[in-house]
Amino acid sequence: MAAAQGQFSDHSNGADTTDSAEGGSVPSAFQLAVEGLRTARPRPEIEIESTRPPQRLAPYAYALEAAVVEGEDDLADGRLVLLHDPEGHDSWQGTFRLVTLVRAELEPEMAADPLLPEVCWSWLTGALEARGLAYGEPSGTVTRAGSHYFGGLSERLPATQIEIRASWTPREDRGGVPDTAAHLAAWCDLLCQIAGLPPATTGPVQGSGDAGAGVVSLPQRRGPQVS
Repeated sequence: MAAAQGQFSDHSNGADTTDSAEGGSVPSAFQLAVEGLRTARPRPEIEIESTRPPQRLAPYAYALEAAVVEGEDDLADGRLVLLHDPEGHDSWQGTFRLVTLVRAELEPEMAADPLLPEVCWSWLTGALEARGLAYGEPSGTVTRAGSHYFGGLSERLPATQIEIRASWTPREDRGGVPDTAAHLAAWCDLLCQIAGLPPATTGPVQGSGDAGAGVVSLPQRRGPQVS
């Protein structure tokens, strides 16, 4: 699986602590939230595994990286980080925060659409809403970057990469634990959407509701090219 690359923007809005609490036990709410991520089962096109979380964003953090794979092509990849601060965080308006980076390469004609950034952001919010998830304080960026090749790479066609960096606060249940399995399911929907796959009609991520209704996908396209 191709790991998500690049540095994360600090969408935690200034949380500046370590990714593990020194000398203390891990809160049960965080353990349950992580268990929801670990036991979820994505659709077969998605390869997913745990990875080292970024440091100094929250007292507790857990991270996953994933890629949408078709044959030998990685159509999209990304990283999802769960942050937890038992004391709460004013800018989060909660004790949990989800932070993500998602990226994919687009065909030039798709990348030329002036509304593409707005559409990509709507894919994130739409994926959460399609699964009936309550969330707050969303923030992020959509970046479109083009590459033109010269010299020894001049035979390659121009390429454009779209990148979504975002964060949001998942609403907690009465026990103080968000439905992380459902949020992971929505995130996987986003990954497949940006990869150009059709919505799944069967086999949604375990622990989540139905998804994909009314969502329009980009056409099938080639995977990211490696220089």
